[in-house]
Amino acid sequence: MSELRVHNWLSLQEALFDSAWQPSLQRFRSNFVFRGTPRASHGLETSLQTGGFEEKERHLLSSFRKYAQRSAVHGDLAWNWLSLAKHHGLPTRLLDWTYSPYVAMHFATPDFRHFDEDATIWCVDYRRTNELLPEPLSRIANREDVNIFTTELLSGVARTLAEFDALAKNDFVVFFEPPSLDERIVNQFALFSLPSSPTLHLQQLLESRESMFRRIVIPASLKWEIRDKLDQANITERVLFPGLDGLSQWLKRYFAKRT
Repeated sequence: MSELRVHNWLSLQEALFDSAWQPSLQRFRSNFVFRGTPRASHGLETSLQTGGFEEKERHLLSSFRKYAQRSAVHGDLAWNWLSLAKHHGLPTRLLDWTYSPYVAMHFATPDFRHFDEDATIWCVDYRRTNELLPEPLSRIANREDVNIFTTELLSGVARTLAEFDALAKNDFVVFFEPPSLDERIVNQFALFSLPSSPTLHLQQLLESRESMFRRIVIPASLKWEIRDKLDQANITERVLFPGLDGLSQWLKRYFAKRT
């Protein structure tokens, strides 16, 4: 595994922004997306996999579409419905990612109960993962000159999960941006990973080609500093989860005593 253990705030910044410089653009434009987890033991299992729902995926989604209000999602696309279902807690094959290293840091340090354990931030190079895309998806990406898909672009290749799963025999993963369902999606700078089958373990796919990712390990001893500095930088639940629930979560944590 391509793993790096950081030891202080500065080395964490260097690790997160490593390889961001693009000489052809003369700009800092990272090709990585990020996912923070509060415990180093957490892998990249989906909620379908942890709950044992892989065989029920299509029934879960069809039932969600049937019982939800038709106005709940903009555009009657399977990928919009899947995004909405994930957003509201339905088990899906999707995983949450962000373009923001600081949002990932937040999700690595949100809960004091895990401050005695190391955390991790997964960093995935979507240009590298796109090398595994089947021809129909690769053709769309080249034609539109994109690396991250939209739900509309996905629908141009596959309109259902069954059609998507039939695109290739080899494993692959697509990253796509969901519609702006609410401020939470927008403020978290969010996107989803969509594996080529409900049973595909993304971690195993990444580890088959270590050039596609790196995993940064944050020692437990560094969590308090990270948390306090993120709070000062306004990377908090109040911003990332707009509304009274997010406000209450932030205040409860912000005024808690360090014990």
